[in-house]
Amino acid sequence: MELLYEITLETGAFYEAYADEKLHLKEDDCCIIKKDKILDYGKIKKYIGSLSPELDKRELPFIERKATMRDKSKANENRVRAKSAYKTALSHIKRLGLKMKLLNAHYSFDKKLATFQFTANGRVDFRQLVKDLSQSLNTRIELRQIGVRDETSILGGLGVCGYELCCKRYIKKFDSINVKMAKEQDLSLNPVNISGICGRLKCCLKYEHDGYLELDKDMPRRGAFCECEEGIGRITDRNLLTQQVTVTIEESSKCITCPKKEVRVIYPDKYKVSGVGSNVPETVGEDEEIPEEVFELDDSEEIKKMHGK
Repeated sequence: MELLYEITLETGAFYEAYADEKLHLKEDDCCIIKKDKILDYGKIKKYIGSLSPELDKRELPFIERKATMRDKSKANENRVRAKSAYKTALSHIKRLGLKMKLLNAHYSFDKKLATFQFTANGRVDFRQLVKDLSQSLNTRIELRQIGVRDETSILGGLGVCGYELCCKRYIKKFDSINVKMAKEQDLSLNPVNISGICGRLKCCLKYEHDGYLELDKDMPRRGAFCECEEGIGRITDRNLLTQQVTVTIEESSKCITCPKKEVRVIYPDKYKVSGVGSNVPETVGEDEEIPEEVFELDDSEEIKKMHGK
């Protein structure tokens, strides 16, 4: 039987590869992988499961064997070689005046390929850089431009929660995130609060979004008129996690906090209290809207917009 594993490289890059179960591979085992006719050296991050018959094995990397002590020694030599190649690439980038940030360099196990990862604000014409590196290193060169989220997942760090960044620990695929998610979770739209270390919207906005939508189903909206034990008032705040609302009483201007089940929302056509009926908004219970153009931008542009740039 053939099994599927997730392989990681020292650069933080990862991909899936399959192997025969006779190899008895487990997590943290180092191994030699054949990928696109090139041998690479990586570590098994986790076991995924049996190889599905629907997958085309010809498109997947294949784990040839567990790494031996000699293989590990050769991999260490390649790491030293990669550090030298990184410095060489930096000198060429500076000479060519390219606006790019080089992150790392990686040699394949058989030294047939040198891969460089970098970030840049826009597209970079690195054709001359590839030629110069190919001549300097005498091997095939591959340059990969990655996003700031991928950069942060490679470099790692600690989030405001005190834990290691989610993108470093387990998130491998970055879903689309927008400001609307933060609004639906009743979060402040202050960029400092909803931005991660990478400067983009926090990944946990997407991770927790479905849960907040479930909590929001039966919650009354801000601005809605309601009736509670203290009298009639307007909902001025709410807490989705505790399922409580803050009500400002009309007559006394007193603010009280109570569970949502103790509040009854009064709709405009049923609002008969004298002297306050004229204060009922045409649309009861709707949040203020974020300008539509914000949702059409990617998250980096949203952050800039909120910064006023």
